[in-house]
This record gives sequence, structure tokens and C-alpha cells, in this order.
Amino acid sequence: MHYKWILVTLLFFTALLASEDMKLPTHIIHFTGQKHFDEAVLQDALGVERKSFFEFWKEDTPRIKDKLLPTLKLSLKSFYDSEGFYDARFTIKETHSTVDVTIEENLPVKINDITISSDYDLSALVTVKSGEIFRAKDFMNIKKNIIQALLKDGYCSYDLDTKAYVDLDKHKVDLKYLLKKGGICTFGDVTVKGLKSIDKEVVGSRVRAAKGEKFNTELIKDTYDALYGLDAFDSILVKYDRKFYNVVPVDITVSEIEKSHYYRMGAGYDTFVGLRVQAEYIKKNFLGNAQKFKSKAAWSSKEQLVELEFFKPAFFNILDYYIDLGLKTGYSNLEFEGFLEEKTHGKIFLAYTDKKLILRSGLALESIYVSLLDNMQGNPLSHAINEGTFLLFYPYIHMIYDERDSKLNPKYGYYLSAYLEYGLAYDNKASDYIKTLFEGRIIHTFGDLTLAAVGKAGFIEGTSAQLPESKLFFAGGSFSNRAYGYNEMGVIISPSEYSIQGAMSMANLSFEADYPVWGNLYGAVFTDNTMLSAENYDLSGEIISSAGVGVRYMTPIGPFKLDIGFNIDDPSQYGIQFQIGQSF
Repeated sequence: MHYKWILVTLLFFTALLASEDMKLPTHIIHFTGQKHFDEAVLQDALGVERKSFFEFWKEDTPRIKDKLLPTLKLSLKSFYDSEGFYDARFTIKETHSTVDVTIEENLPVKINDITISSDYDLSALVTVKSGEIFRAKDFMNIKKNIIQALLKDGYCSYDLDTKAYVDLDKHKVDLKYLLKKGGICTFGDVTVKGLKSIDKEVVGSRVRAAKGEKFNTELIKDTYDALYGLDAFDSILVKYDRKFYNVVPVDITVSEIEKSHYYRMGAGYDTFVGLRVQAEYIKKNFLGNAQKFKSKAAWSSKEQLVELEFFKPAFFNILDYYIDLGLKTGYSNLEFEGFLEEKTHGKIFLAYTDKKLILRSGLALESIYVSLLDNMQGNPLSHAINEGTFLLFYPYIHMIYDERDSKLNPKYGYYLSAYLEYGLAYDNKASDYIKTLFEGRIIHTFGDLTLAAVGKAGFIEGTSAQLPESKLFFAGGSFSNRAYGYNEMGVIISPSEYSIQGAMSMANLSFEADYPVWGNLYGAVFTDNTMLSAENYDLSGEIISSAGVGVRYMTPIGPFKLDIGFNIDDPSQYGIQFQIGQSF
């Protein structure tokens, strides 16, 4: 038996080592004679294999799988037809190891005339022009884009007729677009099927395509996003294919989540806290009605954290506005630059979420103990740190208006945020304070180039000596100044110096440009500019500016980002940041 397992193991590793060479038989392939298309375009269209961008050590030899050779001519014909070259001819010569393709493209079919008869403006949608080569895919895409634009603007009863009259002998085509947009449609009654432990009102709180709303396919997408955001369904189907006199009922079918327990344990690296291990438990649809319970624990050399959260959607309804309830409590022990913050906290909040608006208001209680790090004892800078135990109780309000086209990787739009907390004096030695934080983002894409600007400003009104140091403003990290670590920077002294003291006023302005360089790989350049002042409402202080480069690899859950930032006045100061998701 012992020798049997040795033999099995040897066979396994032999197969593993040989797997790199176990590939389907191929031929080397080359194209000649083409004028309108690069060879790389033909290779991509026909499934020709080439080395990837990362396989720099391999020979760049184009190869086609032998199983594709019998349909090679048909595939070439299909490709050239789709590009408007209906008279293209191909000569294929095959040897035991190579395939040589000679192409005669001949004359393409070109657009001769475009006729548009419409009571809806199609000028921005009919993107082809007379004299251009006719491509069937462009013709079909224009029709699809017209329909999408009509539905987005509320026209669900349109009458659209598109035709392409092709004359192969004369190599020309006449295009006709005939459209009557019809009347504006509205959403009708909403029906929900498949619910077991969740009330219809909970689903209704997330339906953006509500009865009486102007018909818009974007509202259907928003409904999907909001329902999936409840994290209580395995599948969701929103149908809107029925229509009664310009009224479109919405039929929702859901399947409640079956595996509601979610566990996660792992280790990772954070640019701020370093190596971190963490564990998380989530109970989805906790006690029904899409409620959620979450517990989390994390440990690193700079941070220890335990948190418990509870969320209840559609807690109550006021004038058809559904209000959610949230509870959060926890303990953290976090190391800043020069001091340690030990905090126990609890929050309760009510939240309203609409298509673009998130409004949250609540009460928070925090017990914070601030102490100097051992290496700061006797340091002349230590006098700036406000040590001791602080009990903070404050109501707060947070408003977000999000007009971006995507939260994971936006290309267009803007984002506005405003936060305010009002700290109440808890004894005769303490005083009230007000902390505000504002943020604005704007994103626009020109072709493949995405430009973004992010501005932040924060102010604290009160006496800094009566606040824990950690409640003041610090900067640095992925969402601030990328030449520095997270919350590393205190009050700025010069363009290359800062203290460990927290600021009463803060401003940060960042600019970034992203551009695709290879497939899903993007390059980026950016600049971050930060001001931190010890005075209230003071934006006249020194500024630390940084610039840098980065790469983004696009994934289904957002871009994976790696940035390297340098202080412009002192390039020896640099920071490396990585994260998943955009910072704009």
C-alpha cells in the first residue's frame, strides 16, 4: 500500500509539471494583403493566440488552434461582411505547421443616403454619415441606442422602423429611420411574489420605479441595485413588459436568501496598520424582514477592534417615506502618530435612502482615552497632545447626494457630502463643540481619458484643549495625501514638515487622470494638496503638495489600485497606497 501511494503521488506531480505543455495542436498563422485592418485586429477576431503583455519572456508567434482551421474561411467572410466588405476574397495555404492567408478586400459598401423622419431628436443618436463604410453592427447599435434613449425618457409606446437598402452591385446603402415617439408612460401597480419572511413594505421601500413615476429604465436598474443592497435575496427579477394605455405595471419576483450565515476569516496587509488578521460573521435576513446582524474583530500591531452592528430596513413610514434603523457599538485601540486612542462607542441612527440621496441622523456616545506613546515621553512635541479621558455625546447628521454613473468605477457625474456633529457638554469643565466636514467630487471622461477632482474641507468650532486629540483633523492615505500614511499628518508647518498635533481646520484638493494602457490595466497620474491649521476656520496655512503615478486593474468589484506619491518639495518623502475601489 505504501508503494501504491508513492506511485500515485509521482504520477500526480508528473501530470502537474506536464500541464504547461498539454495544449491543443496549433499552426503559425500570417495575414497579407489587408489594407483597412491591422493584423492584430484580424488575430483578435479569429481567435489567434499571442503572448500576453506579462509573458515578456516568450516568443511572440501568432498561432491558431487546428480545430478552428476548417471554419477559417467562413470566419473571415463573416468578419469582413460585418465590416462592410461583402466582396472580400481569401486564399488560404496550409502546411503541416503554418497557415498563410492572402486577402483581397475589394471595394466596401458605403453609405449613400440617410433619411430621418422623427418627432424625437435623433441627431446625437444617428452617428453614421454619408460616405462612411457601412457596418451592420453600427446600424444595429444605433437602433438599440434609439430604443434605450426613448425608454430612458419615458416613451414606451414608440413606433420605430429602421431599414438598410443595400445595393451590392453599386457598393452603396441607403438608410432610413422612421420614428413616432408616442406619449409619455408612467409606472403602474407594483406586485411582489416569492416573499416568505419579509414583508412587502420592506421590498416597497426599495422600489424606485414606484407607481405614478415617469417611466425610465434607469429606475428599473436603481430598483435592482436597491433590492440587492438589502442582502436578503438570492435572485431578483423585475419585469416591465406589460403595458396598458401608457401605464407599465412592475412585476417583482424574488427568492429569499437560503444560506443566510456568512463567515470570513483571513489575513491581509493595510498601508496604515500593516499586517492585519480579522474575522467577521454576518447573519443576513436576521429574524426576517431583511434585517442584518454583523460582528467583526480585527487585530494588528497598530489597531485592535471589535464591533457589533444591527440594521433594520423600513423601520417606519412617514408620508410614504421609509425610514431605516441602525445600531452600532464597539471597542477600538488605535495608534496615531505620537499617541494612542482607546475608544468605546455606541451609535443609533435613522436613515432615509432615495435614488440619489442618503440622509442619516443619529446620536452617538463615545468614551475616549488618549495617551502618549512610550517613545514620545519627554519629547518636546508631546505638550501639543491633549491627553486624558473624554466622554462625548453628540447628535449628528450626514447627507450624501450621489449623481455618479457608478459607485465602483465612475466615469461621469458628481458627488456631494455634508456631515455635522454637535458635541454637548457633559459637565461644567467641558464645552460644546461643532464639527463639520464637506466633500465634493466631479468626474468626466473624454474618450478613454477619465479626469476627476475631489475637494474636502473640515472645521471644528470649540476649544481644542477640551477635545480628545483623535477628534481633531489628520491627513494622509488613499483618500487624502498619498505621499503619507493614513492619518500620519498633523498641523502643517511648512511644505515639507508637519507636527503630530491635530488640526481645527482642514482642506484637501486632489486631481487625477486615468487612462487605459492594456486591456483592463489603466495608468494614472495624480496630485494631492493638503492644508491643516491649528486655528478655527483658518484656510490660510501652509500646504503640503504631492504628485505621483499609479496603476488600476479593473475587476468585477471595482478597480484594484496601487499608487506611489511623492512630496513635491521633498521627493525623499513618499508613500505607497493600495486599495480596491476608486477614491472618487
